[in-house]
Amino acid sequence: MKKNYMDRVHLWGIFWDIGAIICLLSVPLIVSVSLGEFPVLEQLLSILVKVMPLYIVTGVIEVLTFVPMLGAGGAYLSFVTGNISNLKLPCGLKAMESAKVKANTEEGEVISTISIATSAITTTIIIAVGVLAFSPFIGKITAEGSFFKPAFDYILAALFGSLLAGYFAKHWKIIILPLVVGVIVLLFNPSMVAGTLLFITIVAAVAGVGVLYKLKWL
Repeated sequence: MKKNYMDRVHLWGIFWDIGAIICLLSVPLIVSVSLGEFPVLEQLLSILVKVMPLYIVTGVIEVLTFVPMLGAGGAYLSFVTGNISNLKLPCGLKAMESAKVKANTEEGEVISTISIATSAITTTIIIAVGVLAFSPFIGKITAEGSFFKPAFDYILAALFGSLLAGYFAKHWKIIILPLVVGVIVLLFNPSMVAGTLLFITIVAAVAGVGVLYKLKWL
């Protein structure tokens, strides 16, 4: 039977995700084999016991949160290339909004995949150019006391602030509740993982939309 588009997306997505995992695990393995040095199993397990629960919970939350917003193709690409919440997610959502398509539709699937693939390629090129161009003096402009140092401390804030401004202007009724919930959560737990906070605010947003719809305020 001829495979449709989504079948091929899942086939190649699973293939490359497994390939990425193998590549990531191969690097420390090759280094250990080449140097003849391996981590002490007891120490490794003691560290993993403390760290893994956090990453497992975050991983599950990110899958449940990001996949419905980005679609299958966009999710596979995002989880391989990384930097999802900071770059891939805003890029995919903005592309679908600009194309006036919705997530989890055929059109949204294609637009999301293309935009995230383009983002990954562009990011790689920019990073490569930036490393080559700025490596001689990057330490000077990011050092304490540098005129440019404050700018590097607020890069993420500027990114999310610019994205939020556009959404807030168009959908201010929807944004108020998750924004308030996010602020309250951070007041009680400032060190909360971004993935967990994102999931909480999304649940608040969905609940808020339901209430606004029932009250006919949307």
